[in-house]
Parts: sequence; C-alpha cells; structure tokens
Amino acid sequence: MKSNLMKKCANVMLTSSLALSLSLPLLGHAYADGNLQVSDNFEQGEAQDWKVDSGNWSVVKGGDGFTYQQSGRSEGCSVKGDASWTNYSVQADVYVDDFNGSNRVYIAGRYTDADNFYAASLYNKKGGALEIRKNVNGSMKTLATKKNYKLDTHTWYRVKLELSGSEIKMYVNDKLELSATDASLTAGAIGLVTSKTTAQFDNVIVSGTSPEGDTGTSPVNPVPGKDQPTPGVNNNATSKNNYNLTGFSYGNTGGGNIAETDANYKKVYNAVDLNEALKKGTKVKVIEIMNNLDLGWNEIPSAAKVIPFGANNPVQTHPVLKKTGVSKVYFENLHGITIFSANGAKIKHAGFVIKNCSNLIFRNLEFDELWEWDEATKGNYDKNDWDYITIEGTSSKVWIDHCTFNKAYDGLVDVKKGSNGVTISWSLFKGDDRSSNSWVTQQINAMEAHKSSYPMYAYLRSSAVGMSKEDIIDIAAGQKKAHLIGATEMAGDNPDLEVTLHHNYYLDIQDRMPRLRGGNAHVYNIVMDDAGLARAKTRITPDMAKAIAAKGYHFDVVGNGAISTENGAVLLEKSYLIDVFSPIRNNQNDAKKAEYTGKIKAEDVIFSDKGTVFRGGSEEANSPLAPYPATAKDFSWNGFTKLPYSYTAENPENLVAQLQGKDGAGAGKLNWSKENWLKTAYNGAASKVVQAVEDSE
Repeated sequence: MKSNLMKKCANVMLTSSLALSLSLPLLGHAYADGNLQVSDNFEQGEAQDWKVDSGNWSVVKGGDGFTYQQSGRSEGCSVKGDASWTNYSVQADVYVDDFNGSNRVYIAGRYTDADNFYAASLYNKKGGALEIRKNVNGSMKTLATKKNYKLDTHTWYRVKLELSGSEIKMYVNDKLELSATDASLTAGAIGLVTSKTTAQFDNVIVSGTSPEGDTGTSPVNPVPGKDQPTPGVNNNATSKNNYNLTGFSYGNTGGGNIAETDANYKKVYNAVDLNEALKKGTKVKVIEIMNNLDLGWNEIPSAAKVIPFGANNPVQTHPVLKKTGVSKVYFENLHGITIFSANGAKIKHAGFVIKNCSNLIFRNLEFDELWEWDEATKGNYDKNDWDYITIEGTSSKVWIDHCTFNKAYDGLVDVKKGSNGVTISWSLFKGDDRSSNSWVTQQINAMEAHKSSYPMYAYLRSSAVGMSKEDIIDIAAGQKKAHLIGATEMAGDNPDLEVTLHHNYYLDIQDRMPRLRGGNAHVYNIVMDDAGLARAKTRITPDMAKAIAAKGYHFDVVGNGAISTENGAVLLEKSYLIDVFSPIRNNQNDAKKAEYTGKIKAEDVIFSDKGTVFRGGSEEANSPLAPYPATAKDFSWNGFTKLPYSYTAENPENLVAQLQGKDGAGAGKLNWSKENWLKTAYNGAASKVVQAVEDSE
C-alpha cells in the first residue's frame, strides 16, 4: 500500500529517549513529565488520549501497520497533550492522500484551540512550499516559507516543529528547512491538522523541556543521593557549551591548529586520498574528510588496495556488504594527527585499527554499515572481527569526540593491549532504527526472500518458534557491544588501560558501557537508554526462548551497563540510566573468584526502571545500583588516589534533553568553523557559524 513508507514501527521509543523511567511493553501510549515526552505510533489500533476537535479521524491498518487518518475533506484537527507545555518539539510522519486542490497539512504546536496555534505546513500550491505559520485569534499568517519544494501525494514526509521561546524551526526529513521568530503564543498542546486535505499521520514524537516557570523537575519518587560534591567536580559550572578536551586524553595535541594552506593539511575526497594521507612516514598533520566515504574492499580502486588499507574478514550474509566488501584501515606508528569533518561526513564499510600511535584526534565523523546477520556462529557474533575503531598496541592519547557510531557486527570502539590516555566524548552510539529501509531491515528482507539459505533465520520464522519478521527486526536492532577495554583475560598490560567516557548517548546498546579488565575507567554524564531493548525483549516468550536454546541458537536481548572485572576500577557518576537490566556488574567470569571481580562505584546516578525511579549511588542501603553478582570490593583507583585531571560533571536531571539537543552528542550537530574542530580548548563556548535565514513571506 505504501511502498516508501517511513514507518519506524518500534523505534518511536528509541528516537524519543525518555527523561524519566517508562514501562514500555506497549506502544501508542502517551507519556508526559517534567521533561515532556510523548510517543505514539498507533500500533495498538486505537488513538489513545487524542481529542478530535473536527474532521473524520480513525486509526487504519495498512500493509506496514497502523496510521492515524483524517478522511474528511473539510477542516480536521486532533489534539493531544497539555495546555501548559511551552518549549518542545513535535514530530510526525505525514502522508497526504489527497491535497484536494491547493491546500495544506499541518503539524501544530502550542495549540490551545482551532484559532490559536503554530504550525509546520506542507502546502502544494505553485509547485509546493514549506511554511511556518501562526494562527492567533483566528487570523492566520505565514512567518516563513520555502517555495518550489516539490510535494507529492502518497509519499511519507517526516515533519518536525521545534519551539523554543520565540524561536520556531521546521525540519523535513531531519533537515532544517525554515526558521522564524514570533512571541504571540507561549504554551499549548500538539495538534494534527488538515485544511481540506485527506492525510495520514504516524510516529508522533514530542520531546522537550518543562512547562514555563518550572526550573527543573526531579525524578518521580527519587531516593535522595549524597549531596556532597565529588572531589574535582565544580557543581556550579555548566559544560553544555564547553567541549574542552578533558579526561585521560588531556594534553593530547593532535595535529595542531594549522591553516588549510599548510602543506601538512590534507583534504580527503576518496579512498586514494585517505590511503596517501596515512602511509608510513606521512607528514600530514590534519586530515579533513570532505564528503562521505565508501571504503568497502570491493568498492575502492586498486590504487587504494595497499597498506595502510587491507581486506577485512569476508562478508557472509548482508546483501549490500556482499557487493561492497569490508576493509580494514590501519593507523600504525602515527603521531600527532587530527582527522575530522566539518559537515559530519559518514564513513562506511570499514573498520579502523589504531596501533602504536599517540596524539590522535577523531572529531565529527559518522561510522556506518558494518553489521550483518550471523548464521556462521548461530548468533554469537564470533566470526567477523568488525569493530569501527580498535585502539591497541599501547597507543596513548586518543580523543574521539562528537562522533556517531551505528550498529556494528562486533564492538563500536574497543581499547586493548595496554592502551591509555583515551577519551570518548559527546558521541552517539546507537542500534538500528527499524525503519522500512534500515540496515537491519534490508538484511531481514533478503533472508525472508530466501529462507532456505539461512537456517537460523528460517527456524526463528518457523512454527517451532513462531516469530514474525517484525519481531526479528525489533529484536535484532539493538547493538550487542559498545566498549571492550582489555580484550585478553588477565593480560599483563591490562592495568595500564585508561579510558574516560563523558557526555555520550548510548541508545539501544546491550552491553559494555564500558566492560573493563583491569586499569581505570571514568564515566560521567552519559545516558544509557535501553527503553527500546526493554520493549523488544517482550516479543520473546518463554516458549520461544526455550525453542531457540534447544537448537543451540542465540537470539535474545540483554541489557548490561557498566562492568568492571579483574580488579579494574570504574566510577560512574552523574549519569542517567533507562531500563538497563543489569546496570552495575563486577564479575562476568566466576563470582566466587575475587581475582575476576572488579571495583565499581556509582555516584549520583538516576536509574529509571519500569516506572520506578531511583537517584543515588551504589553504596546506599537497598540501592538498585549495588554491584552484581560478586561481593563488592571497596572502590579505589589503580595507580593513583585521585584522577589526574580536572573536569565538570553536571546535574544529570536534564542530561537526556541536553545530549539529544541541537548541540548535543553525535556527528553533524555543531555548525562550527573548521578552526574550531582543530582546537582542544575553548574560552567559553566555541563560536558558531551563523546560518542564513530562509526567505519568508
């Protein structure tokens, strides 16, 4: 029915990570709290809590699930939310069945009644247009417009209206298209509005800040934690706009702040350029990635198929990777290099190995398309050693900042063989989004068409287990592993490992945030958001799990958070955990053997679990953050008594919104000058490039 449906099925709760604990076995339910969160994809077959002001509204079922349809050709409006909501964004997928001439479809915010609201408008007159409009006391006015924007019927558009004070923005398909300023309306609910059109809506997501006047809402029923400041932490400071290099990588110089005209500044447009920049003896200090790079072994030219490039483990199942192949790119014995992109460029089909290097910086890069279904080891994912980044060979001083890591076969960023001085900051780590053409969905569709070639998949789809294709996509979407720190059990150089993780968002990650063997890991101001995993796990019934295990297959959802083993020291502080099954672990080998037990401590952490919210530390009585499964060891750092660097850890209450925000975690978030990406310290907030304002009428 909808060949290009942007249906995200189950990812609604993922892309709208909850600021408080939510129980998520059911979709289509609305939630609101101090941080304002609503999700609805109508998959229960009903429009829960939506109030129809006008029109003919109903939930309808198509080939890709349920949508919310307005089928009348007069005015139509359906409303949800609270009149007190002020600053927030409302997003929905919009599908116009019929514009019925030259008419409009709106996503509305600050809606108080049919005569008062702001709206992001799709308007099909004169070739199509995007608009930001306001309706005040029944008088409609266009605040900004983008003309000649082709709009088609029977096509899904993802439309978002963002309201922050007097600033109004409109996004289409995740791209900022329009901005406007207006202070006429200050508060109101959300609305789906049709002006003489027939249309369908899906995947409504609301996220934002507190109602006006609320300076911050504490978690529901919190258990008070310790109020004493952590040594070395300035509780009165804010680091929202402070992206200074800190952590164990403090002092990392990278390639320095050199001009584009410098002979040691290399602009990379393709695999050959990158190969040349990384060759042994290179004098390049700054590598700027100018555009997206496809680096699969079968898609790069022969001139790039020499060291430091090599073929990675062969592809087994993914239809795209079978064509592109997978490469491995080596950074070996390189010192003092910054590799960055000014536009958040994407690197695909390759893993990077950093060996015996120092003073390396990676910033504003996205890594993607390095996962495939594992038939060979029956779901254990032990065949392809595909990590996006592996830091090894006693490398020292590596900073990874403002990067995005999508689902991978193995780890996302691993650190091993005594490497130290590693900081990973302001980065987004995420599973698959489960959309109609996502990386996982492409894999599942290929196997669905040829089940006989994939015994494990065929068994899951058989009557012996009874999983649907949608079940498998939802369950497979999560990323299995984030950070393995120390790859070899009891290795002699494990005590040298040093990693700092801060201001990272982990979305749908099942394990290792981080997993430490020996050494030290400092983790602060991160979000572990496993709400989508919690929902996906409900798809596996006890009978299904039993049938899967009986055949020796591995297809489940786990949820481990921070893990310390082998006397490693992990401090987790001022962070936000959502529906993580086992948030704090201290042994993964044998709980009776102290040598396999690590030291781990949580301080001032918000843990939201199935409707219950705890705020505090691991050492409080009856704390759900108490280390498990071994007897806890007293916490102390290995090799020093206090951290060898200063840092600022913020109140975790607003961490979810902060890291999801426009200046938050991940690649492509900051519209900076190139010079800013080469710096490691800023005097206050880094200066931003001013974007041009769209024409308006």
